[in-house]
Amino acid sequence: MRTMNPEPNPGRPPRWVFRLGLLVLGFTAGVLAACSAAALLPAGAIPTDALPDFRLIAEAWNTVEAHYVDRQDVVPQRLTYGAIRGLVEALGDTGHSRFLTPEARQIQDEVATGELEGIGAQVQKKADQVVIVAPLDNSPAQRAGLRPGDVILKVDGEPVTDLPLDQVVARIVGPAHTPVTLTLFTPATDQTREVAIVRARVALHSVSWQRLPGTAVAHLRIASFTKGVSRDLRQALAQIQQAGLTGVILDLRNDPGGLFREAISTASQFLGHGNVVLEKNAAGRITPVPVRPGGAALRIPLVTLINAGTASAAEIVAGALADADRAVLVGQTTFGTGTILQPFPLSDGSSLLLATQEWLTPAGRVIWHHGIAPDVSVPLPPRATPLRPMLERDMTAAALRTSGDVQLLRALDILQRAPAVASAAPRSTRGQGPGVAGGRTARWRSERPQRACSLAMTVRPDRVERGPV
Repeated sequence: MRTMNPEPNPGRPPRWVFRLGLLVLGFTAGVLAACSAAALLPAGAIPTDALPDFRLIAEAWNTVEAHYVDRQDVVPQRLTYGAIRGLVEALGDTGHSRFLTPEARQIQDEVATGELEGIGAQVQKKADQVVIVAPLDNSPAQRAGLRPGDVILKVDGEPVTDLPLDQVVARIVGPAHTPVTLTLFTPATDQTREVAIVRARVALHSVSWQRLPGTAVAHLRIASFTKGVSRDLRQALAQIQQAGLTGVILDLRNDPGGLFREAISTASQFLGHGNVVLEKNAAGRITPVPVRPGGAALRIPLVTLINAGTASAAEIVAGALADADRAVLVGQTTFGTGTILQPFPLSDGSSLLLATQEWLTPAGRVIWHHGIAPDVSVPLPPRATPLRPMLERDMTAAALRTSGDVQLLRALDILQRAPAVASAAPRSTRGQGPGVAGGRTARWRSERPQRACSLAMTVRPDRVERGPV
């Protein structure tokens, strides 16, 4: 179990709050908890009360091996991995708890380094469809025009709809400088198209910012919560304040999450006290994770952008800022990831990721499968694309206004019309039930109904599976 020290033990694996995966491969959904190699049972031990179940599994295995007609498909490792997947899927926690092959586990480890090899996108499997959640910034997928919501029908001409997500991912990833062709269906336009993409080594530049043209407001984006994000964020905030800018739009759209400790440090840059998140274990025990002292931007006016691609670590940050009335949330309801996944390495290099804890916002709101609703709901038009700071460097004020990024423009309007609304404020009654609206953001929250959430709420998981390619 993780201690509550300000810094985690450097000898322990990092905790993850990735919610979907990077289409560069590697499965990283939910919040990955640090863990030791200690197992609940010695390797190979079978609990006495489970002996009949293991005999039944062995009976099925022997029957398949003896009688299945297509002998080339009777591959022991394939059968073993399929059985383990079935074991985990039987928990009903699809998309959160899951089994990782050695290859998927290796790529997951690569994600933490900030570099990935593939096309650079986030994917999920929902209702038997593999869907693009978001392309990564500066990735081959982004340059090829992949959009959130695109459904992957084929990879190199082969249908993938009926395949498990890890097999789809395995077909998409590959060495840098090699091609892959995706057949995509876009529900928003009801069109199907083929896209040829050249894979690359994708460096994750997670923090970027730019002064919005004609304003004194910084557009500050966090693309994912990889190692070192909070350090880079502090540097960016120092530059923003040195430039004399008077407001910040924190852009967490299409941010799949990442390291838990980076989420805590990031939220702490904007909060002076209180908690960032609450952790709830299987016994119902609640453990608060406090704000770390020394934030770099405790009072600068702040609006935060969220959407359906905002997940896990990004949801932790958004939830903390919302519950403290530190920021107005603009955009669309977030993805709804809310578990702490603990990795349990297996002997062949594969791994089980099992949900061992759930996280809640500081006010006790349940996010798992609900997401965080914005204070100001602003859907992005189907053909519009979120602006990125790198694209704004040479943009004029007029071009900004006609960019089509209505979410960013609404956030800018809020900051320019009522900066005090988005500045530091006392903790309010946010999240305590329907119709409750307190603090300086009350008028924005009144634009949408409140969610009533309790610590005891439990919800059956959606049938969503996630993975990177």
